[in-house]
Amino acid sequence: MLVFALGGNSEFGGEPPNVVVQRGIAALQCNEIGAAWRSSCLYRTPAFPAGSGSEFANAVVICDAPKVNAAAALAAAHAIEAEFGRERTLRWGARTLDIDLIAAGPSGGQIAPTLATATHWRDMPMDAQLTATPDTLILPHPRVADRSFVLVPLVDIAPDWIDPLSGLNARALLAARPAQERASVVPW
Repeated sequence: MLVFALGGNSEFGGEPPNVVVQRGIAALQCNEIGAAWRSSCLYRTPAFPAGSGSEFANAVVICDAPKVNAAAALAAAHAIEAEFGRERTLRWGARTLDIDLIAAGPSGGQIAPTLATATHWRDMPMDAQLTATPDTLILPHPRVADRSFVLVPLVDIAPDWIDPLSGLNARALLAARPAQERASVVPW
């Protein structure tokens, strides 16, 4: 199982962010990562962090691909981002298309590279998150439990997904987020 979160808040090729994200989903599904895909609704969300540009279009897709290496799946996602004009110049800045690998492995429960490293990145203070970027794949994604713009669409298609670090399912992770933040994630 591979869980991808997609988002974008900049036009590409004259197309608005919601269309770019939809095209990104189609590109993932056409890739040779896997054949069985599920996709959430498309959501409109405030820019994160505040002031980093226009509203985002966000979605989550899941691929049942039991034999796909997570690092290879992330590399494929980054190649798709590049096709859509993604430039990594400013951490958490405006972007045409962002594809994050949220979870991988059987039932999406893989921890990588180690429990200690995944926990370190998950527990990193916000000021450090603004400047630090891991040099290796971290699974589950260190910020999954902190982001309603990922959790709302994830609950659409995998409400029972279990975060292997906390042991909580996607519904419980979403319920733990502030009500105002949850309410800011609205269907496109």
